[in-house]
Amino acid sequence: MKNYLYFCAAALLFISCQTDPALKYPNMIANIDPFQIGSVNASLDRTFSSQLKEVTMNVIFHPRENEVSLEFSNDMSQCQQFWNKAARQLFKEALNRYEEDFSNKNLTTKYNKSRGVYGRVKGKFYWKTLKISSTYRSTPHFELGYRFRNDTPYFSAYQRTAKEESGANRQGISESPSYSIYFTRAQGEELSKLFDDAFLLELIADKIPASTGSDRDEYFSQ
Repeated sequence: MKNYLYFCAAALLFISCQTDPALKYPNMIANIDPFQIGSVNASLDRTFSSQLKEVTMNVIFHPRENEVSLEFSNDMSQCQQFWNKAARQLFKEALNRYEEDFSNKNLTTKYNKSRGVYGRVKGKFYWKTLKISSTYRSTPHFELGYRFRNDTPYFSAYQRTAKEESGANRQGISESPSYSIYFTRAQGEELSKLFDDAFLLELIADKIPASTGSDRDEYFSQ
């Protein structure tokens, strides 16, 4: 009998989590589908070359998870890098510190001292090796700093490798790839604006219909 009651309680909890978005998405700020909020240009390492390649990243807001994803292609892979609230805040703070160090000529060319100098935070990464392949998932750390490439400094977000968590493992993939994303100051500032919480809340407000007042209690008309 006790096991039966436990089973019923677990079933009710599962059903409630499926029907109540706030339980399923504890960080939710609005029950709205993901939508694109802009795009930014950045640079990635080019395979077998010291040169960088510029890519355009679509910026997608996920209100139920309160995450912003950067979606881009790299060679044959389709990538989604997710930034939660803490990660977005660190990005903004790190960019401000980088701009101060840039202006004060405090940058070092030693990458081992600059890669994560502004801190690190845990994120999320989804990727496909081909458009038709399985989606792989991991929760890597993002390290924020900077790097000189061909004598030019870039603000950088380095994504460490992490264990692959989907369990698909159809191609012998056990961990996610590491990535360095490079931003000029202007590109970093553009993304920082899209990461701003006040900006994101304004976008949500524009998507939620205003109340018509039909649910108000009437008194004087009675």
